[in-house]
This record gives sequence, structure tokens and C-alpha cells, in this order.
Amino acid sequence: MVRVLGVDPGLTRCGVGVVEGVPGRQCKLIGYYVVYTDPDDDISLRLLRLDTELAALVAEHKPQSVAVERVFSQHNVRTVMGTAQASGVAILAGARAGLPVTTYTPSEVKAAVTGSGVADKKQVTGMVTRLLGLDAPPKPADAADALALAICHIWRGGTRARIEAAALAARRGARR
Repeated sequence: MVRVLGVDPGLTRCGVGVVEGVPGRQCKLIGYYVVYTDPDDDISLRLLRLDTELAALVAEHKPQSVAVERVFSQHNVRTVMGTAQASGVAILAGARAGLPVTTYTPSEVKAAVTGSGVADKKQVTGMVTRLLGLDAPPKPADAADALALAICHIWRGGTRARIEAAALAARRGARR
């Protein structure tokens, strides 16, 4: 059984979801949260709040790994900058705790939980609700996305890590 903390990075709203499970089986919800920061606050205070809250959630839930949504290019540079900064804080929170951190693209997460890399938010939220056996969808969408990241990592992360480890071993062997 592996426990994963998933993070849907955002500067105003950062979704966090904690899930336990094994590949191919129904996962168990541990908890979900949204860390809010005030857009009127200085960027340093917003990032500090995000760092403090994520560190507290890592300490409280003791995950074995962290999954973070990989930032992709958006047309709104201001939005992508804030998302990238929040992503960096999330990655750092996992690394600071000595945990492996894996990033996933939105398409990878959608494909893992819905079977389609182009699923919309409603489909992702619906599948997260079903996969975790919840009575109601997790709200807001940032929390559902964070849970989807954690599920994705449980179902795909172990395989991905084994492939990367095998590739690394092969490269090391080829250098000898």
C-alpha cells in the first residue's frame, strides 16, 4: 500500500489530495485540501504560505511520494508564472521531506483516471468520485485534480519508476 500526496499547483488556489492504494485496485481517500493565498498579498508571502501549508500536510499525512502536475505553456504569462512558482514550492516540499517527487502532464493524469487524455474537468471529477467511492464530488475542482494526480501516480508511478531505474542501470552498464 502506497500513500501519495498529489498537488495541483496554483498560486491563488493550490489543490492537495492524499490517497492510498496499489496499482489496479480501488484507492482510498485520506483527505483533500485547498491552500488559498490572497492575490493582493506580496508574492513572497503567498509562496511562504504555500510552503508552510504544504510542509504541514506532508508532516501530517506522511506520504511515501509526491505527485505534482507539470506546468505547461499557457497563453496568459502571468497565470503560468504563478502556477510555475507554486509548482516549484510543491516540488521543494516533497524534496525537503526526502520524498520522491514525480511530475505528470495534465494529459497523463486525464488518461490515467478516465482513459482519455483529452477528458474535461467534469469527466475527471466524476471518475475521481467513482474511483474513490465518494458520495459527492470533491470540491473545488483543484482538490479533485490533486486527487487525480495521486491516483495517477499510484497506478502509473510505480511502473514509470521501474522503467526509469532500468534505463538508468542500462546507461550505467553501457559506460563500463
